[in-house]
Amino acid sequence: MKTEMLYLVWAVALTLAQMLVAVSAATLQVGLPRLAGNREGMPPLSGWAGRAERAHYNMLESLVLFAALVLIVVLSNKTNSSTLMGAQLFVWARLAYAVIYLAGIPWLRTLVWLVSMIGLVLIFCQLV
Repeated sequence: MKTEMLYLVWAVALTLAQMLVAVSAATLQVGLPRLAGNREGMPPLSGWAGRAERAHYNMLESLVLFAALVLIVVLSNKTNSSTLMGAQLFVWARLAYAVIYLAGIPWLRTLVWLVSMIGLVLIFCQLV
């Protein structure tokens, strides 16, 4: 298996972990009966529960792009040191992003998000 694919597996694991954190935070904030219901009239999550939810949604959006790029670069046999660096940057920056977002550090969060996007661009550039 190409190393980029292994990083894709780790990105999926990170997404799953973020989902579990977000669900746990929401359960603590609004209770399991409300989450198990159809969620009509549920108040917006706030504090770290809201940040966990937003970080998870942001990861889902980014994961689609990362997965597509990694699959295309591997299937087209265009992997190289740049695609590996891009995958590494993406996954490690996304891990840092999740922690920093939960901690509520706004500007650092944005900087780390930018690093993850640079990882995507590195992979993309090998395809065009």
